[in-house]
Amino acid sequence: MLTQDRYNKILHMLNQQASLTLAELVEALKVSESTIRRDLNALDKLGKLRKVHGGATSLQNYLVEEVDLATKADIATEEKRSIAKYAASLVKPHDLVFIDAGTTTEYLIDYLTEPTATYVTNGLSHAQKLLNAGFKAFILGGELKRVTGAIIGTNALECINHYNFTLGFFGTNGISINAGYSTPDPVEAAVKRIAFKRCLEAYILADSGKFDKTASVTFAALPAATIITDKLVHKNYTKHTHIQEVLNK
Repeated sequence: MLTQDRYNKILHMLNQQASLTLAELVEALKVSESTIRRDLNALDKLGKLRKVHGGATSLQNYLVEEVDLATKADIATEEKRSIAKYAASLVKPHDLVFIDAGTTTEYLIDYLTEPTATYVTNGLSHAQKLLNAGFKAFILGGELKRVTGAIIGTNALECINHYNFTLGFFGTNGISINAGYSTPDPVEAAVKRIAFKRCLEAYILADSGKFDKTASVTFAALPAATIITDKLVHKNYTKHTHIQEVLNK
């Protein structure tokens, strides 16, 4: 197969599937992995795709900018509430729970019922809602990020390292087989990454629109968490982690 024919095939496959692994491309094009890597490097330089670790993703599914909270709040509200309601049911007596900043994780607080659990968050509005609801809650110290309302930075990282969470509920900007869970901000990603490591069980709360999306910084690989979503877009994700669909129950 000629080089240009391979390029066309790769781009056609990305239009159909949004993200591809090296193994998938090797099998489809019947060439070596080193050839595929060269093709992906070339197409990335041409601005035709985004090369990521282990494969490539369509440019249409690459997230560059962080959407503000007001905009996020109006996206997939019913789906987010269904996800949040199911996630809240997982909290058990005396759990120590980390709640990440984000719109879906904030909805989670509306459905919490376990009074003996302790809640820790890096979301400013989340902390206020927990306080108003009468729960025992702690908020991390650090820099406040205006766009997402998240508390980030060195102080936040130091705070997290004191905790051993039984549960953690996280938001994400994108979910990809190649790039895992990702967000546009490396500083916010650092907080998520450390919090993940401090959780006995971690859950990603994400509506189906987050699948096949990639932001600039990966904070965890797919197997690191169970995904709670409204519906599964592609069943190939189940090969990499457990997924709970709440609208198909």
